[in-house]
Amino acid sequence: MTDLPQRPYVPAKQPNTKYPLIDNDPHFKRVVKYARSEDYAKGGAMAAFGPAAMLLWEKVSPSHVSKGSFASIMRLSCTIGAGAGFLYFYENSILRFYGVEENKREVEMDMREMVDKVKRNEPLYGKSSLTPYMQGVASRNSRYSGIWLHVIPWFNFVNHDQHGVDTAKYYRQAERELAAEQAGNT
Repeated sequence: MTDLPQRPYVPAKQPNTKYPLIDNDPHFKRVVKYARSEDYAKGGAMAAFGPAAMLLWEKVSPSHVSKGSFASIMRLSCTIGAGAGFLYFYENSILRFYGVEENKREVEMDMREMVDKVKRNEPLYGKSSLTPYMQGVASRNSRYSGIWLHVIPWFNFVNHDQHGVDTAKYYRQAERELAAEQAGNT
């Protein structure tokens, strides 16, 4: 038995939002998986805006640069536009996890995904090779990072169990569903 001192667990601050919190530190894959088609459309529009603006400005006020120079300007515009479009897409999706925007569809998807994991006896938020301390560090570094995504793009790629929600609701729902299944079989 080790005599390591136990650090106190300090729960994350809960923001006062209009919609329920799903996860205050969602994994990158979950944010992309739960994205709506409108998020893709908004991200695509943002990505196309930069190159379209460059073409428009070139028509309105020609720069008289060579074709090779303008091609490199357009490649840069497309690269920056694609990056901005992805960040806009990601931020629209992650704000629903925080409860900042309407998230009824995501709440239902989250409940279904987590209840299925409970039924299969899997860890809710995936397996991690990190120590609990390092999982906490990773969680504290990326919690609510989507709010400042436009300043510092920071994503959660670590599986951990610190997500700011009471996971007992998933277990209660799984128990109800299993009881209903057993009652239906008899």
